[in-house]
Amino acid sequence: MVGVGGLGSPVALYLGSAGVGRITVVDHDRVDATNLQRQIAHNLASIGEFKAVSVVQAIAAINPDVEVVPVIERADDELLDPLVHQADLVIDCTDNFATRHAINRACVKHRKPLVSGAAIRFDGQISVYDSRSEQSPCYACVFPESDLLEETRCATMGVFAPLVGIVGTVQAAEALKLLCDVGQPLTGRLLMLDGRSMAWNEMKLARNPACAVCGNH
Repeated sequence: MVGVGGLGSPVALYLGSAGVGRITVVDHDRVDATNLQRQIAHNLASIGEFKAVSVVQAIAAINPDVEVVPVIERADDELLDPLVHQADLVIDCTDNFATRHAINRACVKHRKPLVSGAAIRFDGQISVYDSRSEQSPCYACVFPESDLLEETRCATMGVFAPLVGIVGTVQAAEALKLLCDVGQPLTGRLLMLDGRSMAWNEMKLARNPACAVCGNH
């Protein structure tokens, strides 16, 4: 999983409590006091600590049998390539498009399912991009990489704190379903939440044959 902030906190805690045997956590950031109102895996004692290390301690307090491997580096193509190759699935809990696209490229290259979530202000979304399926789009099919795309981050634009908990919990649920091969994952569907009215909407997603990332796979 990449990112253990607002989205990654509930994901990590639920995967840990579920007994997922090995979790590799990638995050280069440190815990700040301003994070605590939404990043529930961290606490006052964690301030100044690397988030990847803090979450190791949080999971161990729930289930010490889970092996959590912290990677305190910025996620880029070079770092992600071997990590994604070794993983069963990948969970994107980041808050910027450049990292999301790097994660997507690695998942397409190594044919690994990707559970993606995002939250800003009162709006959240979750989907599963599974390059093992010929019908499934990849993240770039839906959100093409562009230098003109405006970057919005919850750190600067704000986010309703419970919203990241809701989205992260759904990501954890989708990850566990994929790991256990149960139910119907969100592959080919984008689930969107309007936190103001607490209304869920769903959009069907199609693969783009001309996609620059997965079009040749």
